[in-house]
Amino acid sequence: MDYHLPVMLNECIEGLNIRPDGTYVDATFGGGGHSRAILSLLGDGGRLIAFDQDADALANALDDPRFTLLNENFRHAKSFLRLHGVRKVDGLLADLGVSSHQFDVAERGFSTRYEGTLDLRMDQRQELTARDIVNSADEQELERILRLYGELPNARQMARAIVAARATKPIETTFDLREAVSHHLPRGQENRRLAGENKCLAMLFQALRIEVNGELDALQALLQQSLDLLNPGGRLVVMSYHSLEDRLVKNFFKTGNFEGVLEKDFYGNPLVPLKLVTRKAVTASEEELQRNNRARSAKLRVAERI
Repeated sequence: MDYHLPVMLNECIEGLNIRPDGTYVDATFGGGGHSRAILSLLGDGGRLIAFDQDADALANALDDPRFTLLNENFRHAKSFLRLHGVRKVDGLLADLGVSSHQFDVAERGFSTRYEGTLDLRMDQRQELTARDIVNSADEQELERILRLYGELPNARQMARAIVAARATKPIETTFDLREAVSHHLPRGQENRRLAGENKCLAMLFQALRIEVNGELDALQALLQQSLDLLNPGGRLVVMSYHSLEDRLVKNFFKTGNFEGVLEKDFYGNPLVPLKLVTRKAVTASEEELQRNNRARSAKLRVAERI
């Protein structure tokens, strides 16, 4: 099985508008599908630097003198690029999805389908795990995490159920967590109930994953750094998988800030650092959706540095 099937590969590469002698960043290397495609369009003078905080991705490193893979979080992209002699780049790609490999390795705890340790760390070097959060955060903090990052309408009831369950015994595994919130999952006809259960659990796990890995803070850091890193005309290509990420990207691309507030100069001209290349988010084709169901929630946005 592939480590990860790249989503909207052609659309991402087209969005980068690659120059053969350019310098590019793949902020989310994963299985290396996007990186391979970028390298195929670079000449001898081109360069590609990739980031991935998950040590498992290092096994997919590409043997090419133009390529460098850094086992680091992309929130530190600017600092690590400088360490490698790179101050400006011509394009930056970030595919913010969890890789198929991470979902399919039970002991990583990313999937609700398998029983595994409630881990959810992208970077195994960090100490904080989802197990720590569900067993130590107070009810109000759990509710905040589930409401803010999972957008769960019954966040309060779920938080209360988790606190009640852990009072009996610690919540150690993915199935322990499922059992703890089982009474707050959708009811109804069998097919609809299962679909609702799966969606609700996915939102719960998403909330914990975002909290464990500081995902939204990392995304904001990367977007802000991109303004210093990109050459004029350089492209920023970001693919997100849920509304929280997409809202940040959309606002930043349109206004240069995360609130979506458009600032203007004395004469009323908009003060924006980026020009939209895609007016609306690009989504996967029906053909791709049939090949790869995980592309269903992907939204791709492209902007160019002014």
